[in-house]
Order: sequence, then structure tokens, then C-alpha cells
Amino acid sequence: MGANKILSFTVTNEFLVKAAGGRAPELVKICDNSRSEITDEKIGKKMKDLKITEIRTILNKLHYWGIAQYQKTRDAKTGWYSYSWQIKVPRIADLILEGQCEDIDKLESTILLENDYMMFSCKKDCGNAPFEIAAEYQFVCPNCGGTMEAVDSKKRVKGMRKKLDVMKEEMRVLEEMSKKHKLLDK
Repeated sequence: MGANKILSFTVTNEFLVKAAGGRAPELVKICDNSRSEITDEKIGKKMKDLKITEIRTILNKLHYWGIAQYQKTRDAKTGWYSYSWQIKVPRIADLILEGQCEDIDKLESTILLENDYMMFSCKKDCGNAPFEIAAEYQFVCPNCGGTMEAVDSKKRVKGMRKKLDVMKEEMRVLEEMSKKHKLLDK
């Protein structure tokens, strides 16, 4: 199972965007596709619309998370340093796993709540509330003042179950990747 599969997951892209900005997933894929260390200048040739300083900013943010590692070399003629970068995809898997368990628990709780209670919401969908809470607010949304009406939870629960299945499959793959990484480190 290749790293490219992990990089195609929605949860991975969301994590990278949160960690290092909107262009981080693209940069990580470029680095991973190179199969060896790659300089920021070479990344710049593939991401032509970004300045080299912007690329370095993304790489430094990824380095903060332990996702990007660099090798520093000095040019004997010019005295300038050059940095070659490498992405540690298993580290991405480890970081995502930490948060994924919590997200799965929250989604499972929401599914249970929506299965057990009649839910109400306003037209602006400010949020769902069980019957008891909606009744306390006299079926008026506390956020926007709109009328709260009964929601067909079956369709929403079906969508949440699909999302939960995808999250669990992604987590299974991420756990495998993490285990392989730990075995290689021994």
C-alpha cells in the first residue's frame, strides 16, 4: 500500500491544509512523487505560481509538525546553503490517527442522538436540537429566530453512516501505515 493512497484521503488533505495552508497537499504530493530528496527550487519549478519564499514557508510549517525533513548542504564555491527536502508520509498518518479517533467518537454519538430523538432545525440549518430542547425555545431558533421544524433524521443518519464508514476505512489504512513505519524504525 503506497503513500499515494494516504495522500488521496480527504482527511489527509484537510489535515495538511490546516497544518500548512491550502497549497500544502499539492506540495506534499510533489515531494512524495520525487521519491528522493528534492530542493525547494525544484518544487518551485513545479509550483510556478508560488514564490520560493512561500514554498519555504509551507515546508517550514510541515517541518514544525515533523512531516518535512531537510538536508542542508553548503556550496563550496558560493558559500550558499541549499536545502533538500523529504516528506515523511507515515508521520502524517500518525498525526491524523491522533485526531481521527476523537472525530469518529463524536460522529457515532451524533448518530445515536439522531436515532434516539426527534430532531428539529430552522430553515437556515443553524443546528439540530432534540424535541426537548426545541420545546424549551418554543420551537424558535436561538441563533436566527426562525421557526424550528421536525427534521427527517433517517436521510442525515444514512449520510453520517457513509461518512463514518469512510473514516473507519481511512483510519484502518493509516494504522497499517503507522505500524509499518514503526516496524521499519526498530
